Amino acid sequence: MPHTAPQDPSQGWTRKAFLRGMTAVGLTPLLPGVLSSEARAASADRAGDFALVRDGVAVDVFVDAADDAAVVRAAGDLQADVERVGGVRPALRHTLPERAAGLVVVGTIGASDVVDRLVAQGRLDVSRVKGRWEASVTQVVDRPLPGVDRALVIAGSDRRGTVYGVYDTSERIGVSPWYWWADVPVEHRDTVTVPAGPLKRYEPSVRYRGVFVNDEQNLTTWSHRTQEPDKNIGPRTYERIFELLLRLKANYLWPAMHPYSDFFNKHRENPELAERYGIVVGSSHPEALLRNGVHEWAPWAEEHRGADGSVPVYDYTVNPGVISDYWRARARQNAAYESSWTLGMRGLHDSALETKYATTIPEKVAVMNDIIADQRRILAEEVGAAAEPQIFIPYKEVLELYNAGVRVPEDVTLIWPDDNHGNMRQLPDAAERARAGGNGIYYHLSYWGRPRSYLWLDTTQLAKVWQELRRVYEHGADRMWIFNVGDVKSIETGLSFCMDMAWDVDRWHADDVEDFLAEWAGRQFGRRHAREIAEIRTKYYRLAAERRPEFIDRGIFSVVHHGDEAGRRLAAYDRLLERARAVGAKVPEAYRDAFFELVEYPVHGAYLMNLKYYWADRNALAVRQGRGAGTNRFADLAHAAHAEELAITQRYNTQVAGGKWDGIVNPYPSQIPKAPGRPTVTRLPRQETSGLGVAAEGNETGTARPLSFSSYSRDRRFVDVFNTGFLAVDWAAEASHPWVVLSAAGGSLTEQTRLWVGIDWARVPEGAWDATVTVSGAGQRIEVPLRVRNDGERARRRARGFVEAHGYVSIDAVHADRRVARGGARWRTVRGLGRRTAAVEAVPSTAAAVTGDFATRAPELRYRVRFTGTGTFPVTVFRLPSLDERGHRRLALALDDQPVTVLSGQAVATGNRGDAWARNVEEGVEKLTATVTVTEPGEHVLRLFMADPAIAVDQIVIDTGGLPTAYLAPPESYHSVFRPEPAAVEGVDTPDV
Repeated sequence: MPHTAPQDPSQGWTRKAFLRGMTAVGLTPLLPGVLSSEARAASADRAGDFALVRDGVAVDVFVDAADDAAVVRAAGDLQADVERVGGVRPALRHTLPERAAGLVVVGTIGASDVVDRLVAQGRLDVSRVKGRWEASVTQVVDRPLPGVDRALVIAGSDRRGTVYGVYDTSERIGVSPWYWWADVPVEHRDTVTVPAGPLKRYEPSVRYRGVFVNDEQNLTTWSHRTQEPDKNIGPRTYERIFELLLRLKANYLWPAMHPYSDFFNKHRENPELAERYGIVVGSSHPEALLRNGVHEWAPWAEEHRGADGSVPVYDYTVNPGVISDYWRARARQNAAYESSWTLGMRGLHDSALETKYATTIPEKVAVMNDIIADQRRILAEEVGAAAEPQIFIPYKEVLELYNAGVRVPEDVTLIWPDDNHGNMRQLPDAAERARAGGNGIYYHLSYWGRPRSYLWLDTTQLAKVWQELRRVYEHGADRMWIFNVGDVKSIETGLSFCMDMAWDVDRWHADDVEDFLAEWAGRQFGRRHAREIAEIRTKYYRLAAERRPEFIDRGIFSVVHHGDEAGRRLAAYDRLLERARAVGAKVPEAYRDAFFELVEYPVHGAYLMNLKYYWADRNALAVRQGRGAGTNRFADLAHAAHAEELAITQRYNTQVAGGKWDGIVNPYPSQIPKAPGRPTVTRLPRQETSGLGVAAEGNETGTARPLSFSSYSRDRRFVDVFNTGFLAVDWAAEASHPWVVLSAAGGSLTEQTRLWVGIDWARVPEGAWDATVTVSGAGQRIEVPLRVRNDGERARRRARGFVEAHGYVSIDAVHADRRVARGGARWRTVRGLGRRTAAVEAVPSTAAAVTGDFATRAPELRYRVRFTGTGTFPVTVFRLPSLDERGHRRLALALDDQPVTVLSGQAVATGNRGDAWARNVEEGVEKLTATVTVTEPGEHVLRLFMADPAIAVDQIVIDTGGLPTAYLAPPESYHSVFRPEPAAVEGVDTPDV
């Protein structure tokens, strides 16, 4: 586990996120796990700094030719990076100069004579570096060698430690890890310096940190078009991937494996390159012992037909000898490379294990045990002691077998999978944590499969990632973290965060994940816009947490309730896009491509994916309401949004960076699941008629459900006034009372308009009132009923807690009036998690479950609630999904001192469509409902208790008789502290709508 510099939590964001680790170029470095005596230094060319370039001259870079090939190669990247910044290319030397004012020395402890001499002389401080995993020190040494005045020494504890030290220096002078993959510019400076004092990168929290390039059709298309026309992801592409991984301080890869890609070992340069870069290559759960079953089994089987001429099937109970030889051939072929060896077996191409002669679970367990024993024997014979790490991945059906008794050798690393949607299925118990092989995880940032796929954009909330990764680390899963990143592009931010946490899991906390975004944005675009970009990305992730853009469909969000919840959501997207464009217009021209790739396109694309289905839903509603020209208007808007989405994707692929990314981004690939395409809409033939129609909020058609107004929440409501034909119609609106405020008094319309209704609370008398808004036109008068309750300003000011109105109480879970810690556990706020601005989580994740005596044993959240009536009411707790397939996911609630009700959430990932688990991952919440009984009006206390740890709660809604059916929770109820002003209720502001 790395150690990080102590931080003063009272310090503001600027010092915390920018001055920490500031480079001499005015950019924020992203150096996880690094300690530096310069961490608080301002950006300037200070006395004592080491100049890499000054007055048009670059210092030479020395690396011993006898050092590891990965170190020699990385020294060449430093040479190129110095030239990128300073415009002058240093010489790369393998012999020491006789005389030099300055020299960069790159070397590995134990492999570089120069470094070893400096260590022996006490000139280079390698404490807590030497003998550690992938650690390094970067330090200026005066008179290190005869004839050399000063040297910047970059020394690693092993080959990758040295490589990471090299790339730390590149970051410190302003070269982003994403300089190539996201076109982040490198700012030119005539003088390039680094601070003189020692900078140490201590060993990482997680030993193996890497990615799975998966479901990679777009990457394959791009690679074939722009990198290697004769291949489908070959060495040239992998060189770029390897370099990116190392710059992100990763060390591990599961390569592309689908039918449309060349399998990794097809091109022998691939494993050779990985070795030269220092990348450990493994294989995914269906690819035992580095074998790609999609491509390699069929030709192998064809060459190893049975005595009767039959082609063997990939079933160990049928053909164990042929399959064993198949694995052995790859073990022998790749024995010389640093590899990770996947044990166990699944079917070909990510299918379930086939066992013709083992039909029961115990029989399949026995077969899996035989498979593992066979594979271990192969590795011992062909690879020997170098056959490590070995991993076992209990993915999907294999998890059931593991839990039923598969014996995994103690020195094999258990790789625990999530449910493919960011929720860990189970975590190691005490016995598993004690295993010599340790534990790791396989976690998805991109996924193809049930219930829905998300392959297009980076949409997993970073706070959600933080919550799960923190949890797995606390449970001892620290040996290997693999992240499914799809095509690599579009996952830039999420991948950076995951690698940052994998290096130093303690660097970010529950309250500062957004600070990571600010620091990361500052690293890519400079500090000026970093906070704004971070806020944009945070809100982008929040909207995706409500529903990923790839999961959007017809009729998900209500267009009639809660002020048009779908329209309010689209208004939030619209404002977000405006903010993104405003920042994009301010960043220097050189940064525009990177900004489009990393900020604008994700926001704009997600917005348009939602927008086209919003207009399609409005189109369908218009048909039910009997609208005329407006029906066609909505159809046009839906298809226009889809066309705009295609246009910005075309821009990404053909214009950004001069067409560099041709084919890399495509929501609609041909061979893998697609994002929702152009929605079907209805168009009406034109008729030379007109007529007046009205639909009030809360009603699909008509005005039967009154508009509800409360002096606490001070809402406004909408009334849609529309034309039932195609010829213009005049309309007018009037209110029955002077304190009813209308956004318009009338006009002429061809399609439709939205009339907003509010209350002038300073003028309305106290009490309950009925009122009307009358809309007239085309010979019709349509009344819209209003129910208005004014308890007075004094009552509003004196009210404590959340106040019931409109037949419900809506609470953001983070807004507890009191939190009570008990039994060594507590509820904490996780900012940026869930559908609101934050959620609450029961921690620590390793706390013991509470099954009774909750009021004295369980950490508690208390919410004051003011009820206007009595009755037995449903209470729905919006729990953020989490799993425990060997345990439970429970919490408990009570009203006042009444008996406690335990709510049990979904604990198992079924992998099905349409069931509770599927709904949870599609919606991003699980709605758990119990009832409470209110025996008298007035103030009560709703109490929420932890039963199982690591439960996160987002919102709580109490239905007192008026809650409409909608996808999202209603806007939060009035609370004198947490919600003193009404929540913004805005529709999409478009012409004639």
